[in-house]
Amino acid sequence: MLASGSVWAQAARAPAPLLVLGDSLSAEYGLPRGAGWVALLERRMAREKLVRPVVNASISGETTSGGRSRLAALLAQHKPGVVVIELGGNDALRGLPLAMTRDNLREMARMAKATGARVLIAGMQVPPNYGRQYGEEFAALFSTVAREQGAILVPFLLAGVADGPDAETMFQADRIHPRAEAHPRILQNVWPALSPLLR
Repeated sequence: MLASGSVWAQAARAPAPLLVLGDSLSAEYGLPRGAGWVALLERRMAREKLVRPVVNASISGETTSGGRSRLAALLAQHKPGVVVIELGGNDALRGLPLAMTRDNLREMARMAKATGARVLIAGMQVPPNYGRQYGEEFAALFSTVAREQGAILVPFLLAGVADGPDAETMFQADRIHPRAEAHPRILQNVWPALSPLLR
């Protein structure tokens, strides 16, 4: 009985998982397995002895509507302590209404917070050809939701990649998905905001 009690005590102290709910930017689209920023994050957490399971529930092509529809089941299954929401880029590519993207992000953050999880929202920006007003409003909706929901914000997941001096060389042939060489920089963008939530 004592051994059994010890096992239960250890389980009770085990850190709750980190759940990443994203699209192709987090799902290693076009990359060798283990080359994406989420896999790099797992390795960095191991080096820094931040013992916490990582659940990468990202799907290439995912929209905020798709993420919203999947999140309740993921929260129930994994009971995460931290949730990273990396969605919205495909909404813009499909020309979906900004209000819908904003509402979906807001609801996902609310759902995660309701379970006691801490939330990080990864912001995204669109290329200039979308038009200045649309681009500014799209970028702003991530900070709006983060502020309203008390979530941590990474303002632009692809900072230094999409807007850097070597931007053309940082992307795959489709000019949408970053190459493996870009993913350490993506992790650099996420880590300062995420690491305090993991400790």
